[in-house]
Amino acid sequence: MPDARTRFLAALVAVFLALVALECGWLHATEALSNRVTDAFLRSRAEKLQADPNVVIVAIDEASITAMADLAGRWPWPRSVHGELVAGIAAQKPKAIVFDVMFGEPDVFRPESDEAFNEAIREFPFVYFPTARHDPKGDAFGIPLTEIASALGAFRTPRADPDAKIDVLLPLALSPENWRLGLINFLQDRDGVGRRYGVFLEAYGWKIPSLPARLAADLGWDFPDREDVLLDWRGGIRAHPTVSFAELYVEFNSENRKRPSDEFRDKIVVIGATATGLHDIKVTPVSNLHPGVEILATAIDNLHNRTWLLEGPRWLDPALAASLILVLSIAVWRHTDTVRTAIGLVVVTLLLLVASWIMLGRGVRVPVMTPVLFGWAFFLVAAIGQYVDERRSREIAVREFSRFVNPHVVRELIAKGGLSRQGESREVTLLFSDIRGFTTLSESRTPGEVVNLLNRYFSRQVDVVFRHGGTLDKFIGDCIMACWGAPVDDPDHARHAVAAALDMADTLQAFKRELAGDFDGDFDVGIGIHSGPAVVGLIGSDARREYTAIGDTVNLASRIEGLTKGVARILVSEETMRRCGDAFDFIDRGAYKIKGRAQDARLYEPRRKSSP
Repeated sequence: MPDARTRFLAALVAVFLALVALECGWLHATEALSNRVTDAFLRSRAEKLQADPNVVIVAIDEASITAMADLAGRWPWPRSVHGELVAGIAAQKPKAIVFDVMFGEPDVFRPESDEAFNEAIREFPFVYFPTARHDPKGDAFGIPLTEIASALGAFRTPRADPDAKIDVLLPLALSPENWRLGLINFLQDRDGVGRRYGVFLEAYGWKIPSLPARLAADLGWDFPDREDVLLDWRGGIRAHPTVSFAELYVEFNSENRKRPSDEFRDKIVVIGATATGLHDIKVTPVSNLHPGVEILATAIDNLHNRTWLLEGPRWLDPALAASLILVLSIAVWRHTDTVRTAIGLVVVTLLLLVASWIMLGRGVRVPVMTPVLFGWAFFLVAAIGQYVDERRSREIAVREFSRFVNPHVVRELIAKGGLSRQGESREVTLLFSDIRGFTTLSESRTPGEVVNLLNRYFSRQVDVVFRHGGTLDKFIGDCIMACWGAPVDDPDHARHAVAAALDMADTLQAFKRELAGDFDGDFDVGIGIHSGPAVVGLIGSDARREYTAIGDTVNLASRIEGLTKGVARILVSEETMRRCGDAFDFIDRGAYKIKGRAQDARLYEPRRKSSP
């Protein structure tokens, strides 16, 4: 059965995969940031690309507004002005003249001006004008499509409704025979940025071309049969060759012309406003103040040269996000170091961004921020969960280890990163304390009473060990094994062990007084202490390890404890006595033969320092 950590990780993966599906299918909350990153790539790339020089803009700019005030009055100028410009350009035999200026209302004060404009463009069948679809809710009050299909370049599909109407802005200043129209509705994404341009608008089974698509169809270009295209911005803002309207108007009305007479031969000339005061300004990936005429020129450029961008498959975002989440979950499940995982995620993020840049250079737009954001979000949540899990495990370890070591020692060990899993040799002092009369005690009590009595006794003695900075190694039946000098260094380990032994003897006496009248047996302890080198560390199998000490020092301390009976309650080795210096008084209890050792061991009974 999977543990709690594995269940948490599986649940986290399931939640994030569900969020990915929700985001990519409906929410699109990360789309804005993803678009901004791709827009930055587009701007950088656009600076290195050149716009088609055969698409030329005649700009109604601020200079034109000022200069034409003396020649034609304030904007809007008489339509005859535009007619004169058309005549001058058309004389140079361009491929097409495309207006990005609406001529929605007749000039009631200067009808002759409108007539002059109509006469000028009647001579040249390659002049195109914009129209825009209004809110589809108004289509019921619009014009029958059958009546304006030719002007719009619209055509039927098998699903076409013959009675359909559409509400569009018509150039009523122009004669209907001059209506060569195309839609210029600005398409913006959810974040208000225009990245696309329309190709065909489908309405009631009719297909209505945009102005660039109408031009492309008439000039025989091969262009996509779709709703819109993703624009490839070339050269950034003001990328196409641009001529000021006023400068050109003055040139055409001058007897001594200075500009080339074939300046517009075989060119596509787009006439529109760039002056900010005329309010034809949009937001695009290239600029927050992008003149509409330049956007139109870019769309014509893209269709002419087939340079529009393709989009990566829709499944790529969720697939990348899911893959990142699954790979990160495996790293977390395998306890991979968090820093290493974070570095790996940084590398993956950079690789995805580089891949997005490379694909953009090949004409394919592949946003990658959605999977990147989900990857980082999953990593952070998993890292927090891992931290909480490790902290919980650490707290459990602290509680468990505090049963054996003084709590402040535990905190010091945790601060240093815990216990080494490899054994190490240390100078330590070992203490063995065994209960005398335990057999008699066991025979006269029930098992429950014996266990309760031992627990009460051991609790008091372990408190003494901890108070003197010792480590409880283990309980061996009714024997306590304690260690000083490991796992935390203690240069005075011998002195602290002896001090603990003396307090343990006092604690024994207090405990016996508590037992007065409750237990009449011979209840006592023997304590043996020895100092020397020992191997300490986590010892055991993969399934269970314990922190302990092994070696001759341990064996000798145990043997000394066995020699206390009938001699003294506490006996220490000569090595321990020397390490204590003058901290205690010692009574020489003679030399004793120790099993397994060639030399006799001289043992001493410690006493607290006598008052002078």
